[in-house]
Amino acid sequence: MTATTADSAGCSGTASSASPASPAGCATKTTSSSKSMIASWFLWSWGNASVSAVMVTFVFGTYLASDVFGPDERGTQWLTSANAIAGIIIAVTAPVIGQRADKTGRRKLWLIVHTLLVVGLMAACFFVQPEPGFLLLGVSLLAALTLFDEFANLNYNAMIVDIAREGNMGRISGIGWGFGYLGGIGLLMLVYLSLIAGEPPHIFGIGEDEALNIRAVAVVSAAWFLIFALPLLLHKEKTADKNTIEHVSIAQSYRRLLAVIVRLWRDDRNTFWFLVSSAIYRDGLSAVFAYGAILGTTLYGISPANVIIFGIAGNVTSALGAFLGGWLDDRLGPKFVISASLWALLATAVGLLIFSEERGPITPTLAFWIFGLGLCLFVGPAQASSRGFIGRIAPPEKAGELFGLYATAGRSVSFLAPVMISIFLALLGNNIAIILAIATILAVGLALLYKVDNPREHARVV
Repeated sequence: MTATTADSAGCSGTASSASPASPAGCATKTTSSSKSMIASWFLWSWGNASVSAVMVTFVFGTYLASDVFGPDERGTQWLTSANAIAGIIIAVTAPVIGQRADKTGRRKLWLIVHTLLVVGLMAACFFVQPEPGFLLLGVSLLAALTLFDEFANLNYNAMIVDIAREGNMGRISGIGWGFGYLGGIGLLMLVYLSLIAGEPPHIFGIGEDEALNIRAVAVVSAAWFLIFALPLLLHKEKTADKNTIEHVSIAQSYRRLLAVIVRLWRDDRNTFWFLVSSAIYRDGLSAVFAYGAILGTTLYGISPANVIIFGIAGNVTSALGAFLGGWLDDRLGPKFVISASLWALLATAVGLLIFSEERGPITPTLAFWIFGLGLCLFVGPAQASSRGFIGRIAPPEKAGELFGLYATAGRSVSFLAPVMISIFLALLGNNIAIILAIATILAVGLALLYKVDNPREHARVV
């Protein structure tokens, strides 16, 4: 199902180079069916936040890293190793999985399969009891959850070429990203108030013996994702023409992948350099969230209790940034939004460096609230416009393949932030190094972005 219907048969032309809007003389209209499809697409993102916000980051990942599973940070070590294995599998297989979904016309089918696998794996985490013998089960489930969630998101992201047109690609991507932030906040508040905060028993008489309340979070998260994913999974859409479906072997898929990479380098350096640039700066964007709490508590005097409050405020701010960035994207282009966001992130990093010590009325804690929320404000637009950039240059029949390359490029440099932070820590000996390392990664990604032009309809990958 597409987001627009053409008023004339001649709408397959190219966009005007002066504007990222629809081709001149090609009027488009949004149907009620497409509106429901877009709304369903937003709701899937809202529900999918249960994976990153609750299961991986704040609740279940923290549970597995706790000392109930063994001494000497055993849980953290096992979880890190399992996630590394999942990351390698994603990097190697994502482009081929996307390509095969394109070639077989089964993108929606694979979205359904991977979504249901994620829901099932989340629910299965309920059986991970707080004993060392259950650690392997726990890290295996969470790593598999991460793996299939990446595959689900690959097909989900590729659907943007079906539900958005050139003139609203940025806005739809931004709103979808914002829904993800807000969905994470909603679920975090729900599980915190009903299953974590206060004295037991919690809701439905759930106690804390054998970490029952934490394990129940996994079931709630699974139900949350399933409920909000169903509208998209059940939405009727136009099926692929059987004459366009192509059956290819795994070996053929990898040969085609290599050919695509070679062709991008030879014929489409714009897309090639965007994949490289975005992989680098997206690693920096991920590090902002990964190390934000550490910076707040160790360098800026944020209490552990206030970290959760800051996390909620930060997600709200990121959502607002994604909404605003999407609006600007459609008017000024994704490159402008991404580069402006990266420049703003570098400026806020400088602010954090300057006020890491008290200067006049501005304490380090106040500085962290001001500049930390500033970081959150500009992360959302950069992420959403990066997805919109790919959506603009990917033809519908190759969207999965290109989004798979996008995922693989990001995974291939995911070592950057940890390595850079380790180097800067060794040189400086304090956590100021974290800010400098992240800023360096963002600056390199920004510099490479200047090799990239704004996408236009006529510049779609072929």
